[in-house]
Amino acid sequence: MKIDNNCVVAVHYTLTNDEGDQLDSSDGREPLEYLHGSQGIIPGLEQQLSGKEVGDKFVVAINPEDAYGQVNPELVGQVPISQFPEGADIQPGMQFQAQGPEGDAQLITVRNVDDDTVTIDGNHPLAGQVLHFDVSVENIRTATEEEIAHGHPH
Repeated sequence: MKIDNNCVVAVHYTLTNDEGDQLDSSDGREPLEYLHGSQGIIPGLEQQLSGKEVGDKFVVAINPEDAYGQVNPELVGQVPISQFPEGADIQPGMQFQAQGPEGDAQLITVRNVDDDTVTIDGNHPLAGQVLHFDVSVENIRTATEEEIAHGHPH
């Protein structure tokens, strides 16, 4: 069976950046399972997986526009430190969730802290990066009607 829309696909992967630093991996865990065609993984990787079969292994570099996009400077800003809970130990690199403009959860990263302000960044932490994947296709099956309706494997 070849990977196509409405297939549940299981892959093992290792994700690295341009410097070769490992950012994520399924090593030591169950394979990542997703519903092909439902936008459950980044578009560039999903496109590279189309047509692959169980046992296929490949290495691919995914450009930002096919992953988490370029860094949007409009998503970086400063907020008064008074907006944070009193006594909170706010440090660069910390992450928290806030409500985005369309009501969805948005991951925010603290970039800098000074006496009066906190610089925050609403870009995805991997925005602007070329992502390098080492992938192995472990399993492919036809999705159930319920999985297709819900947009993810069960």
